[in-house]
Amino acid sequence: MKFLAIIVSLVLLAGCATGPRYDISHPSANHDSRVQFVVVHYTSASMERSLQLLTHGEVSSHYLIGDDKNATIFKLVDENLRAWHAGESEWQGRTWLNSSSIGIEIVNPGFKDTPTGRLWYPYSEAQVQSLIVLLKDINKRYAINPNNIIGHSDIAPLRKLDPGPLFPWKRLAAEGIGIWPNEQVVARQQAQFETQLPSISWYQAQLAHLGYATPQTGELDVATRHVIAAFQMHFRPSHFDGTPDAQTAALLQVLNQTK
Repeated sequence: MKFLAIIVSLVLLAGCATGPRYDISHPSANHDSRVQFVVVHYTSASMERSLQLLTHGEVSSHYLIGDDKNATIFKLVDENLRAWHAGESEWQGRTWLNSSSIGIEIVNPGFKDTPTGRLWYPYSEAQVQSLIVLLKDINKRYAINPNNIIGHSDIAPLRKLDPGPLFPWKRLAAEGIGIWPNEQVVARQQAQFETQLPSISWYQAQLAHLGYATPQTGELDVATRHVIAAFQMHFRPSHFDGTPDAQTAALLQVLNQTK
């Protein structure tokens, strides 16, 4: 009898150890993916140093694209987990995007300042091809809004410049990844804005509508210039000085009309 009591106790304990029982016969349709954004970065470091920082440092990303011949794609953090790549950030009113994004780092030195100006380093063709494959795979699983495939500089324009003006946003858009304005429509709009520029309040409102965290002061303050420069670097990488000119206005209007 004593032996039987021990067996019964063990069975009861085993039942308790399994945890609560759940009724899963009423699944809710009211949900979406944790992943709403993809944020692209450059590492400003060599591949060896990048791997070290992203695996044993204070930052991380879900993926790293190397600068080796094949542009190896390293998976560093499971997509269901939060990687530490965005920091203080905002896009379309969502803040601290680590919790809602996939981060992709690309091995690239970024830039160096020279006596004749700032020199930006290009991405290799292999890196671009690997990035396209990776982004298409991510998009297949999460159906990311094209407007939400963005750079670090888009979500943190006051403190970040990556992925820089040589990042191939236009080419990605041609592959069905991200957005790019119709250049002929932009040219027509630009001609209209050449006669009279919109107010600073208009630029600030348009930038905020597109997704940028922008002051709504009506003044061309330092923060607004940074946001305009980040927008220009993404959509007009040949010239990104933060000046609210006619072409910038045309780009904003066309992008927001087709958003």
